[in-house]
Amino acid sequence: MFTNASLLLGRLDWHSFQHGPVELVGIASMAGGLLTAVAALTYFKKWKWLWREWLTTVDPKKIGVMYIVVAALMGLRGVTDALMMRAQQATSVGNSHGFLSSDHFQQVFSAHGTIMIFFLAMGLMFGLINLILPLQLGARDVAFPFLNATSFWLFAAGMALINVSLAVGEFAAAGWLSYPPLSELRYSPGVGIDYWIWALQIAGIGSLLSGINFTATILKMRRAGMSLMRMPMFAWSVLGSMSLIIFAFPILTVTLTLLFLDRAVGTHFFTSDFGGNPMMYVNLIWAWGHPEVYILILPAFGVFSEVVPTFSRKRLFGYTSMVIAIWAIVILSFLVWLHHFFTMGAGANVNAFFGIMTMVIAVPTGVKVFNWLFTMYRGRIKFTTPMLWFLGFVATFSVGGMAGVLMAVPPADFQLHNSLFLVAHFHTMIIGGVVFGYFAGLTYWFPKIFGFKLNERLGRYAFWCWLVGFLLAFIPLYILGLMGATRRLDHYDPSMGWQGLFIVAGVGVAIIVAGIGFQLLQLFVSIRDRNQNRDLTGDPWQGRTLEWATSSPPPVYNFAHLPAVTGRDAFWSMKHAKKSTEPIEYQPIKVTKNTPLAIAIAGLAFSAGFGFIWHIYWLPAVCLLGVITTVIIRASDEQTEYRLSASQIRKIEEARA
Repeated sequence: MFTNASLLLGRLDWHSFQHGPVELVGIASMAGGLLTAVAALTYFKKWKWLWREWLTTVDPKKIGVMYIVVAALMGLRGVTDALMMRAQQATSVGNSHGFLSSDHFQQVFSAHGTIMIFFLAMGLMFGLINLILPLQLGARDVAFPFLNATSFWLFAAGMALINVSLAVGEFAAAGWLSYPPLSELRYSPGVGIDYWIWALQIAGIGSLLSGINFTATILKMRRAGMSLMRMPMFAWSVLGSMSLIIFAFPILTVTLTLLFLDRAVGTHFFTSDFGGNPMMYVNLIWAWGHPEVYILILPAFGVFSEVVPTFSRKRLFGYTSMVIAIWAIVILSFLVWLHHFFTMGAGANVNAFFGIMTMVIAVPTGVKVFNWLFTMYRGRIKFTTPMLWFLGFVATFSVGGMAGVLMAVPPADFQLHNSLFLVAHFHTMIIGGVVFGYFAGLTYWFPKIFGFKLNERLGRYAFWCWLVGFLLAFIPLYILGLMGATRRLDHYDPSMGWQGLFIVAGVGVAIIVAGIGFQLLQLFVSIRDRNQNRDLTGDPWQGRTLEWATSSPPPVYNFAHLPAVTGRDAFWSMKHAKKSTEPIEYQPIKVTKNTPLAIAIAGLAFSAGFGFIWHIYWLPAVCLLGVITTVIIRASDEQTEYRLSASQIRKIEEARA
C-alpha cells in the first residue's frame, strides 16, 4: 500500500542518514571541505567570478581545468579508500578484525575501483584532451562547444551522486563492476547498487557525448594543410580512444539500464532464474570494460609520443607504424573481453581464441614502446620530470604487460583468476600506464595551460615516491596472488603467512601518499613562485606541435592568426622557416557565449538519478520535462556567439606580448 510519504519521498527516510563512526568521519571531511570552499568564495567575493568565468564557460581550456580539478578531488578520495583497505588487510588477521566491518570493506573497495576508473582516470583524460586537442589541430574551439560543457557537467553530476551516497544511504558492495546475482535485488536490497548504476549511467552518457564531439573535432576542425597523416600522435591516439567510446559506451548504457530494470520493475535479464542469465551481464560489461582500458591508455600513449620527441630533440621514430599500432589496438580491444572469465566454462576453443587475441594485442603495444626507445636513441635527451614519468612507465608497464601475457594462457589464468596477482596486474597497467602518462602530460603542458612551469625539484621527489611506493605496494600483491590470496579479502588466518606482505603493501601506499603530498607542495610552491617561472615565449620546451605556437596561457580564441601547416611537426617547421616581414593584420573572430544551460541539464540529470535511486518516480518525470525544455531553449537561441573585432584582438595580442 502506498502512503503519501512513500509517493513523495519513495524509500527515503531518516534511517537513510544513520551511519557508523568511520562513515561519519568521511561525511565530516566532505562537509568541512564544502564549507571551507563556500566561506573562501564568500570572504573573497568570488561568487560572480566563479559563475561568469568557470561554471557557465564553454571554453574547452577552462572545461579541461575543471575536469582535472574534479579528477584530483576524486583521486584523493580514492587514495583514502586505498589506505583504508591496506590498513584493514594489514591488521585484520586472526583474532583481530581491523577497523572496518566486512560490509563496509566491500563498499570501500567498490567505491575505490569505480572512482579511480570513472572519475580519476577518465577525468584526467578528458581534461588533457580539452586543453590540448584544439590547440594541436590549429582550431579555435571544439566542434560542439555547448555539448562539450554538457559532457563535463554530466561527469560532475555522476561524481556528485557517488559522494552523496556517503551521506544518504550507502554505496554498492558488489565490486566495481557489480556482477549479478550479487547485484540483483535479492542479494543487494539497499540503494548502493542503484547509486552505482546511476552515477555511471549519467557520467557515461557525458563520456559518449564527448566521444562524438572530439571525433567530429578531429575529422572536421583540423587546420588547412593538416591531413590525417600530418596530425600529431596525441591527436591520433585521441581519435582511436574516442572511436572506442562511440562503440563501447552504448553497451554500458544498455547493460546498466537492464540491470536497473531487474532491480526496479522485476524483469529477469540477469537473474539466476525465470530465464535470466548472469553470464549475459558478464559478457556485456566486459565487452565495454576491456575497450575501456584502451580508451584510457591510448591518450596516455599519445602523451608519451609528444614528450619523448620533445626531450630527445628528435622527430618521432616510426610515425606510420605508430598510427597502425593505434588502430590495431582499437580493433583487437574488442576481441579480448572473454579473457576476464576464462574460468567460467566457455569451452577450450573459445578460451584458446581469446587467449591468442590477448597475446596478439601485446604486439602493437610493444611496437609503440620500441618506437619511443628508438626515438631516444642518439637523441640529446633532457631528463625533465615528464621524461622521468615516461621512464617509470616503461619499467612498470613492461612488468604489467608480461603478467598480462602470462594470464592470457587459460591454464595459468585458472590458477591466478580472482587472486591478488590479477589485482596487481591491473594496477600496474592503470597506474604505470594511464596515471604516469597523464602526470607526464600535466607536467609537460602545465606552462601552456597556466603560463608558468612547475617546480622541477619537487616534481622529481614526487616521481620517485610514486615509483618506489608503487613497486612496494604491488609487487607483494603478485607474490600474495601466487600464494593463493584472493581479492576482496578483509580477514585471514595468521597461519597463511600473508601479513608481512600486506604490511609491505601498506607501506607502499603510504609512500605513494607522500608522493601526492609532494605534488600538492609542488603546486603550492609553483604558484607562489610563478613570476620567476613565467613562460613568456609560449614555447618553454622547444616543442614541435601547434599548441606551442600561441601564447601561454592561450587566449579564448586560441590563435589570432591560424597557423600554416606544411608537414608533420608543424610548429617545428614554422620555427625554422624564413619569417615574413609583412605587417600583421587581424581579422574579427567569433567566440561562443557562456551559458548556464549545460549546468542546468546536469542538475536535472542528477535529480533524476536521485529520484530513480530512491524510487521517487515523480522526480525523474519532472526532470525529463525540464531537460526537454532546456534543450528547446538552447536550440531556439540564435545568438550563441559574440564577435571580437580586429581592434579588440590587436589590443589583446599586444597586451599578451
